[in-house]
Amino acid sequence: MRWALVKVCLAVTTMVVVAFAVPLGLVVKEMARDRAFAGAERQAAAVAPALSITTDRDKLERVVASAGADAGMAVHLPAADGRAALDLGRQRAAGRDIQAVRGLGRASTTTVPGGSTLLQPVALGSGAIAVVEVYVPEDEMTNGVGTAWAVLAAVGLALIVGSVAVADRLGVRMVRPARRLVEGAHELGEGKLGARVPEEGPTELRLAAVAFNSMADQVVQLLANERELAADLSHRLRTPLTVLRLNTASLGAGPAAEQTRAAVAQLEREVDTIIRTAREAKPQTAAAGPGAGCDVAEVVRERMAFWSALAEDEGRTWRVAGVDRPVRLPVARADLAAGLDALLGNVFRHTAEGTAFAVDVHNAEDAVIVLVSDAGPGIPDPKAAMARGRGSGTTGSTGLGLDIVRRLAESTGGDVRIGASVLGGTEVRIWFQLDGREPARRGHRGGLRRRRRARLVSTFNRSRSLP
Repeated sequence: MRWALVKVCLAVTTMVVVAFAVPLGLVVKEMARDRAFAGAERQAAAVAPALSITTDRDKLERVVASAGADAGMAVHLPAADGRAALDLGRQRAAGRDIQAVRGLGRASTTTVPGGSTLLQPVALGSGAIAVVEVYVPEDEMTNGVGTAWAVLAAVGLALIVGSVAVADRLGVRMVRPARRLVEGAHELGEGKLGARVPEEGPTELRLAAVAFNSMADQVVQLLANERELAADLSHRLRTPLTVLRLNTASLGAGPAAEQTRAAVAQLEREVDTIIRTAREAKPQTAAAGPGAGCDVAEVVRERMAFWSALAEDEGRTWRVAGVDRPVRLPVARADLAAGLDALLGNVFRHTAEGTAFAVDVHNAEDAVIVLVSDAGPGIPDPKAAMARGRGSGTTGSTGLGLDIVRRLAESTGGDVRIGASVLGGTEVRIWFQLDGREPARRGHRGGLRRRRRARLVSTFNRSRSLP
C-alpha cells in the first residue's frame, strides 16, 4: 500500500508538473523574443523622425550613431529626385525582403545568420519609403530563457520530491496502524490475551483498532467469566461437601464407612483441582449490574439458618448481630451468599469441633462491615491467605473463598482485612462501600479514608464489647 501510494502520487505530480512547466517554458521563450524585438522597434523609432526631415548621408550617419545601435542598424533609402539609392550601415537582410517591406508598407522580421532582423518602413518627406533595418542577435532573443527554464525545472523537481515524501509519510501513517492491527490479531490468535492495538492513524483504521480492542476485551471477559463460573460453582460444591465430610465422620468403622469417607475425600480433591485449574489465569472482577443489590441482613439470617444445624451437631456456639433491620448492599444476592458460605465453610473445615463463631453486621452512612470471626487457632500468615489462589499454604486451602469475598468487596470500592477476633481466633472483616467510589490508597484522601474507617471499626468494636 505504501509504495502504491508513492507511485500514484509520483505519476500524478509528474503529469501536473509537465502540463504546467512545458507551456510556461514556451511562454518564457516567447516573452524573451518579444522583449528583444520591442527593443529593436524602439531603436528604429528613434531614427524615423530624422528620416522624415532629411536624407543627407552625413546627418543620417550621425543620427544612426546617436541611436546607439552600433553595427546592428542599417538604413536603406530608395532612389529619388535623381539620386541613387543609399544604404547606411551593414545590410544583413536580403534585398527582396527590403523591397517587400517597402512595397507592403508594414514592419516585418526575417531570419538571418546569427539571429533575426526587424525591417521597419519609414515615409520620407518626398513620399518615398525608406527601410530601417535593426539586427537582433540570437543570444538577445534567448536572454534569461535558460535561467527561467532551470528555475522551472528545479521547482518541478522539488514538487515531485515533496509529493513523494508526503505520500511516503502518508503511506507510513496508513500502513503502520494496519500492520499493528495484523500483529495484534496474530498475537490474539496465538493466545496472548493482553494483545491490544494503539488507536491511531486514519479514521477508518482507528475505528478498526477500537473495534479490535473491544473484541479482545470481550474475549478476555468471556474467558474470565468462564473461569470464574467454573471456580465459583466448584467452590460452592464445597459447602455441601463440608457437611457430607463431617457427617461421614460419624459413620463409625467398617468397610462401607471407609469407602464413603474415601469417596468424599476424593471428591474434595477433584473439586480443589478444578478450582486451582480455573484460577490459573488472573480473572476479571465484574461489578454488579444495574439494579443489582440485596439485603445483607436477610442473606446472613438465611445462611446462618443453614449452618446452625451443622453447628449444633458439632457442638459449636454461634452468634449473629446487626441483622434485626434491613441493610442494602449493591451486590448480587447469590454472590453475597457464596461469599458467606465460603467463609463459614472455612470455619467448619479449618477449626476443631466445638469452636465458636460469630457473624456481625454493622451499617454506617456510606459503608457496611460484615465480620466473620471464630475462636480457632487463627491464620499464621494473613498475606498468604489473601493471595489469589494460594491460601494459607499450610491447610491445603485453595484460597478461593477469600478471593471471592475480596472481589465482591472490591466491586463496591471496599476491601477485605484479616486480623485477630475478640473470640481469640481469626476475624475476616469485609468492608462494602455504599457510594461505589474507588478506595483511595495514597495521599490525603487515602489517609482520610483510613481514619474514617478506623473510627467506624473502633465504634463497631466498642458496640460489640458491650454486654
